[in-house]
Amino acid sequence: MRQSGILMPVSSLPGRFGIGTFGKEAYAFVDFLKKSGQSLWQVLPLGPTSYGDSPYQSFSTFAGNPYFIDFDLLERQGFLQSEDYEKIVWGEDPLRVDYKRLFDHRKKVFSKLFDRFQKQPPADFDLFCRENESWLADYALFMALKDHFKGATFLKWEPGIRRREPAALQKWREQLKTQTQLYQMLQYFFFKQWRALKNYANDNGVRIIGDIPIYVAADSADVWSDPQQFLLDENLKPTVVAGCPPDAFSKTGQLWGNPVYNWDYMKKQKYRWWETRLRFALQVYDIVRIDHFRGFESFYCIKNGARTAKNGRWEKGPGMDLFSHLKRKIPHLPLIAEDLGFLTPAVKQLLKDSSFPGMKVLQFAFDSREDSDYLPHNYTRNCVVYTGTHDNDTTCGWFATADPKDVAFCKNYLRLNKREGYHWGMIKAAFASVADTAIIPMQDILGLSSSARMNIPSTVGGNWEWRCDKAAFSPALAKKLFGITDLYKRLVTAEERNG
Repeated sequence: MRQSGILMPVSSLPGRFGIGTFGKEAYAFVDFLKKSGQSLWQVLPLGPTSYGDSPYQSFSTFAGNPYFIDFDLLERQGFLQSEDYEKIVWGEDPLRVDYKRLFDHRKKVFSKLFDRFQKQPPADFDLFCRENESWLADYALFMALKDHFKGATFLKWEPGIRRREPAALQKWREQLKTQTQLYQMLQYFFFKQWRALKNYANDNGVRIIGDIPIYVAADSADVWSDPQQFLLDENLKPTVVAGCPPDAFSKTGQLWGNPVYNWDYMKKQKYRWWETRLRFALQVYDIVRIDHFRGFESFYCIKNGARTAKNGRWEKGPGMDLFSHLKRKIPHLPLIAEDLGFLTPAVKQLLKDSSFPGMKVLQFAFDSREDSDYLPHNYTRNCVVYTGTHDNDTTCGWFATADPKDVAFCKNYLRLNKREGYHWGMIKAAFASVADTAIIPMQDILGLSSSARMNIPSTVGGNWEWRCDKAAFSPALAKKLFGITDLYKRLVTAEERNG
């Protein structure tokens, strides 16, 4: 089935509250997807962000980001009043997210929300807590403890609760009962609003592609609540951390800092942790993209405390053993493998054996010195083609800054038309390819410059801030995109969708 869609982070949606939410602008974006003939909406990870504001560094692999909760929807339900949030200045620039202001002001609104919530909790709140008991109780307590210890990493908490000693858990659960319930409430509203939005998308022929990082953050409820799944020392500190070796993009490599998995232990546990994680993700999304797929074949790790990733080492991952187990437990496993970067024959074989579609990025295709697997004539059908990802420059930015020889090669190969815009030529190339699926970042559809770039890897600050102008989802743009989608036979019928 040929299909297409748009990569649009929830945080980048327009709206009045400083960041995209699950409110009317999200529904308007679904309407735009439908009008433009798109059947897929890809989002970035939806988890609560921590230091650096990256959605790939979250306090939980299960919880949702409370910033995405829409206040107008809560006001209609009687949980907020308009004066609770209308006069707050969420940022000076409607096209950038000001995370500091969100952090400072969202808490005030959430406090007022909780006051009303406590007076009359929704009838299904207790059911939500019971259904999500496996992760929600630990996450809510973890966040309440972080508030109590003024945001400190759990490694700096009192020894008893850091190690989850039964007496300490009982003591803190009682002492922080109210604050814990606040975090449970936020998750209730997050998932209530997200599921309503997802149902609306599905009812309108749009499926959601979610994104999960391969690793979890070191300071997370996941590590604190189940430390045996990770390679930690006796003080629960990672012995090694994840990253990437030096390459053409970074002379010292990338030092991510995430703990790596104890794959031997996970195998003995029949990969229970991964099965639970993916089952949950497939309740939240229709399709799941797993970041850094090559790490399942072999992963690069660096001794904790190193200043750069230069002196790391490669270790073998679980390989096909993990995915064979998962496919037996979850027969319908709609995954996309993010297989970008340095790919060895063993990684390519794992992708082939798994049968998951990999990724092709057009911006990586046009190295004028050599042939590339990312050039469209080298594609197979079982892949997902992008003009760029959240880690790339925008396509217009790429044309402005890439090596002139590479740009000339691209223009010649794709026979680009300057009058129409080079970005449209790149989009058409993706849609025209044999790849079953084509996904285009919203910035490229809008033809935006490098100022709209989402992330520059290995940098902290200034990332994850781009937001879309509310006038962007125009009927004229929807009509143009629909025409291209129809031309290259990527309109999905109801029969195809349901079959």
